[in-house]
Amino acid sequence: MNVLFITLIYIDDVNKGFVYTDLMRKFRDDGHSVYVISSSERKLGVETSVHESDGVKILNVKTLNITKTNIVEKGLGTISLEYLFIKAVKKYFKNIKFDLVLYSTPPITLAKIVGFIKKKNPSAISYLMLKDIFPQNAVDIEMFGQGSVFYKYFRRKEKHLYKITDYIGCMSPANVEYVIKHNPEYPAKNVEVLANSIELKENVEKDIALKKEKRQFIREKYGLPVDKPVFLYGGNLGKPQGIDYIIGCLEANKNRNDCYFVVVGSGAEYNKVESWFKQANAKSVSLMKGLPKEDYDLLAQSCDVGLIFLDYRFTIPNYPSRLLSYMLAKMPVICATDVNTDIGRIAEQNGYGYWCESVKTEEFTILVNKMLASNISEMGQRGFDFMKANYCVDQSYDTIMSHIK
Repeated sequence: MNVLFITLIYIDDVNKGFVYTDLMRKFRDDGHSVYVISSSERKLGVETSVHESDGVKILNVKTLNITKTNIVEKGLGTISLEYLFIKAVKKYFKNIKFDLVLYSTPPITLAKIVGFIKKKNPSAISYLMLKDIFPQNAVDIEMFGQGSVFYKYFRRKEKHLYKITDYIGCMSPANVEYVIKHNPEYPAKNVEVLANSIELKENVEKDIALKKEKRQFIREKYGLPVDKPVFLYGGNLGKPQGIDYIIGCLEANKNRNDCYFVVVGSGAEYNKVESWFKQANAKSVSLMKGLPKEDYDLLAQSCDVGLIFLDYRFTIPNYPSRLLSYMLAKMPVICATDVNTDIGRIAEQNGYGYWCESVKTEEFTILVNKMLASNISEMGQRGFDFMKANYCVDQSYDTIMSHIK
């Protein structure tokens, strides 16, 4: 079977581990021919070209900058993306018959490229991996209004993308409920849970144990205490995370003696966090601007508790993929989110985390105290076991393949 995966994310090496490359390798290893179309933003300096990466053909398409850029270029880049993808497919993949087309959001402006592929391959199954419910998430954090021309334009795009999609895979049960409720014209039976998932290699628990042996070395390398629990936030620092709330939580806990906080990330609001950090004189907080994945993974293995933050205004249920890196490191989690997102409820129901609404910083502090009084190691093991049972790439693969006749 010929499988095509379309994504905004830049992929040049199928062996770099994250949720999409792990899944592509699974398809390859099961005997399928795998093709990837990936955006190469102009800031990367990579021209449109195709190459093979360990048995997977990758077509990198040069586009305008779409991430970490001004809103004008982001808008133009998002709108022009599918036209550039179609042009590249006509040149590089014109003679290939695809049986399965996988694609992920963001962005939702992929309808034309998916429609083009399906027109050439009428029997192909189209499967949307829904990682981002746009434009409603932008409305929630007041990037534009629900009555605006932007919302109406992108909502039409969203509905069109759903219309040409055979199956929609959502990150969690709350996402499934949301999509069905707000898109009643789409067949509910074709919406299902397709969680973020990763490949668990053999001897993974042995590798985790070896990394934990380096805990003291890693902590000393990054100036972290070796004698107290370390709470880690790793990931994007932008409007969706509710930066003012994060800063409030750090401010409220900046001088604790019984634990420590480390924030590792980048994004549009990083400078705001950095400004607070420079004047806060916080004795129990460290801030780092991004790390290479390998270094970040080692740091995560040396920490004790993972933190997840989402803006309280969201009406759409997000499910951040950084949860997986925490679970893989056997860290329990504290989730401070909106009330619609179910990531915290699932963590509490399965004994690997605690949840509060991201409104009052005192509630976050209560959860920090509660975590310190808990058996952190036991909770982390429960999270790891839950990940093995629910968030492994084999489950995602089987879910998608169940629709292939």
